[in-house]
Amino acid sequence: MTAAAARIGLFGGTFDPPHLGHRALADAALRALRLDELRWIPAGAPWQKTDRALAAAAHRAAMVRLAIAGESRFALDESELQRAGPSYTIDTVREIRGERPGAALFLVIGQDQYARLHTWHEWRELLRCVTLAVAARDGEPPAADAAVIGHQHRIEALDMPRVDVSATLVRQRAAAGADLTAMVGAAVASYIERHQLYRGSPPH
Repeated sequence: MTAAAARIGLFGGTFDPPHLGHRALADAALRALRLDELRWIPAGAPWQKTDRALAAAAHRAAMVRLAIAGESRFALDESELQRAGPSYTIDTVREIRGERPGAALFLVIGQDQYARLHTWHEWRELLRCVTLAVAARDGEPPAADAAVIGHQHRIEALDMPRVDVSATLVRQRAAAGADLTAMVGAAVASYIERHQLYRGSPPH
């Protein structure tokens, strides 16, 4: 009997910082997609986000480690932090396909990312390589640009509870010296406080 192909989720973002909304989406993907592994992939140089400086890569990686603690199927993937140049998802997908040939890859994204997917680098090739797993908002089906809708691709909608938190809000609260535990969890909140992250410049 042939062994079933590994099911690997890819969850990218700046994670600046990782928060409980990220964790809720990752948990939903793990359950709904029956993943063997979900890799959290912090972006090194996100080419579509140039309006502000990110927290140092080492800090973002450390916060992801804390955010994923307790779930053995979560893993931190630092490949984009170590790669020179812009962080393109297709490059990461190609690396993982080379590392794990035959694995079924699921790209976990939010509805906002799905709506902008037609602006991503080599998006057509990306759609050929992965199944998209898109967070459904308030039960609404995922919506994308006409170019993506018209291009054949595999998609799964992830039904998840509404979590009213964003990285922008966390940075704003951190700059004000507020308690972040309810938004990022105790371990990440403690890390942000200990390293005085997001205090030195106006948050965006």
